[in-house]
Amino acid sequence: MKNFFDFIYYGLFRFTPKEKLSNIRLEANSLNQFEFLRQERKKFLESHLGIEIKNPKIFEEALIHRSYLHLLPKGQYSSNERLEFLGDAVLSLVVSDYLFHKYPNRLEGDLTKIRSWLVNKHSLSYVARKLELDKLILVSFSTAKTLERSGESILSDALEAVIAAIYLDSGLNVVKQFIVKKLIPMLEEANVLQDKNYKSILMEKVQAEGKMAPTYEVLEENGPPHDKTFFVGVYVDNVLLATGKGKSKKEAEQDAAKNALKNLKTNQGEENGEIDF
Repeated sequence: MKNFFDFIYYGLFRFTPKEKLSNIRLEANSLNQFEFLRQERKKFLESHLGIEIKNPKIFEEALIHRSYLHLLPKGQYSSNERLEFLGDAVLSLVVSDYLFHKYPNRLEGDLTKIRSWLVNKHSLSYVARKLELDKLILVSFSTAKTLERSGESILSDALEAVIAAIYLDSGLNVVKQFIVKKLIPMLEEANVLQDKNYKSILMEKVQAEGKMAPTYEVLEENGPPHDKTFFVGVYVDNVLLATGKGKSKKEAEQDAAKNALKNLKTNQGEENGEIDF
């Protein structure tokens, strides 16, 4: 039985330095009272979010990834998936309201595009790391490796769950302040308010000149199966425009399209503005 409690104990506080573990106690007789956000951790989260936490249990649930449930008493706790569902809706509402009033002359299509830049997984995972949520999310030991390497989905889902927790704990005005005063400025500072779908931009650019749609080809794959790097070439009319690399084919294609756009901008005809292939 002692080994079981040790397993729970060290799994639960896997992000805590060993020298600080002696200051935190998860007593066997209080196992049914899961209190992860105690003292220092609660203050840590409050200071990073800029809010006051009234009900820590909601935030505890927001930080429990489904992979961690098997480490907790069966049937007594939930993962952050339900809160993620609610947080996604709250985030969309607040961001939509913010953009609607900030850009009164923008069309619906423009507003939708800008919103997508703000609330996609990449942007939200960036904010989650800036808020250091990666130090608090409870995941299994195997999932922790994914979180360390990238973990965009885990981080973005956790941030949406935390947004739901703020909403449930403090109401719409407080969560709106968090999103408008903290989340959006972080993203504006990171320069995410631009179209980074380079494949789409390249497609529009070359087709405007009457060219064939770009095609992508994997030129090389390096690394072990679990950590591959892909090298991709992008072609227009069978001419190689540029190459790119990434940890996935999709990422490598975006990088190739981005590099192609740079090359096209450099080689663009000055007299008539046509793309010089």
